[in-house]
Amino acid sequence: MATPGIERHEFGASPAGESIERFVLTNQSGLKVALLSLGCIIQSIDAPDRDGSFANVALGFSRLEDYLTNLPFFGCIAGRFANRIAGGQFELDGETFPLAVNERGNTLHGGMQGFNRFVWDPTVLDDGRLSVAFHRVSPDGEEGFPGALDVTVTYELTDQNDLVIDYLATTEAPTVVNLTNHSYFNLNGEGSGSIETHRLQIDAESFTPVDAALIPTGERRPVAGTPFDFRFGKLVGQGLRSDDEQIRLATGFDHNFILNGNGLKRAAVLSHSGCGRTMTVQTTKPGVQFYAGNFLNGTLYGPSGRAYRQSDGLALETQFFPNSPNEPAFPSPILRPGEEYRHQTILTFEVER
Repeated sequence: MATPGIERHEFGASPAGESIERFVLTNQSGLKVALLSLGCIIQSIDAPDRDGSFANVALGFSRLEDYLTNLPFFGCIAGRFANRIAGGQFELDGETFPLAVNERGNTLHGGMQGFNRFVWDPTVLDDGRLSVAFHRVSPDGEEGFPGALDVTVTYELTDQNDLVIDYLATTEAPTVVNLTNHSYFNLNGEGSGSIETHRLQIDAESFTPVDAALIPTGERRPVAGTPFDFRFGKLVGQGLRSDDEQIRLATGFDHNFILNGNGLKRAAVLSHSGCGRTMTVQTTKPGVQFYAGNFLNGTLYGPSGRAYRQSDGLALETQFFPNSPNEPAFPSPILRPGEEYRHQTILTFEVER
């Protein structure tokens, strides 16, 4: 049995001189999660395999400099609006809000200075849990988004090997909000190679197809009979290189899946038969973006010292649908004064014998 607790260390400073801290949460079974106050980043997750050997299953960096200079969004909280907003603008209550544009004429993950770029204010919660809360206020007009947004993201590690992510936000003016954690996973260990042999199940009967700019067309397309049918579980590599139009547009999987059910429900199960590790994703969000690491190109190196190449990690980003501020038929991401944006995602790490 490990000694549970939270270690707190200085990790460096931002270009503006702000102190960046690192928190390591360890539970009774020895599962460890390292968090950074920069971008609320999950830096690493050390989880056991079926033989009891631990490995870091989250892609990331050892050095602060890499987080400051590279933009793969490893482990961060993406916001104020995760994923894409078409044309870098949206209309709310009859007013058009132009946003910072940072990807092919669109706004991706909050714009040029998304939530991943800021140092958050951390608090170790003194309530008997292994829990750290990160807080910041996004000012009115930041990256073009209206309303001052007060945000708290709380990470809790339980003795059941659950990593619980709680999101809470309030606003001073009507706005849109879509927060997600953008961790990339490889259950065989970061730097161990492709995730094509991972088995993935996604509890979704349909997905939202995209155009050439990876913006949803507004259609809800059944997954049956397509490479996007993960309802019963299959290897990630199946269909990853197919000639399906949607796969070609995204150079792989980079699509939003419409989850079954409401409230807190299972979204996905990821597993690797070689090491026996599994990860179950539950969420209150209506969608999950499955991204197969299509744009990793071998120029980034993780703590293992090995390069991250295409499909060496995958992300399962629980979310509102991409471009939902411009799609009235999609679940609404609008938040108004007096309301709370309150969502939860739970990652559960287990072992198949």
